Amino acid sequence: MKKTMTLNLTDAEMQALEQLSGKKDLTKTAVLRQALKLYQLVDVRLQHGGKLFFEDDATKEKAELMVL
Repeated sequence: MKKTMTLNLTDAEMQALEQLSGKKDLTKTAVLRQALKLYQLVDVRLQHGGKLFFEDDATKEKAELMVL
């Protein structure tokens, strides 16, 4: 069963959501659902002692993503 909610975003947040929506050819709702799934995955991994890194393919430089 789906539920409806109201979400208040700043102009910058809404602009980012609209840009992602257009770039990915997804609805804003679909973008937010994907973001929630990603956040859940990251949260579970971090709870189990995992870390999340981004790596530059060219330089192999790694940057750790810190999540609150």
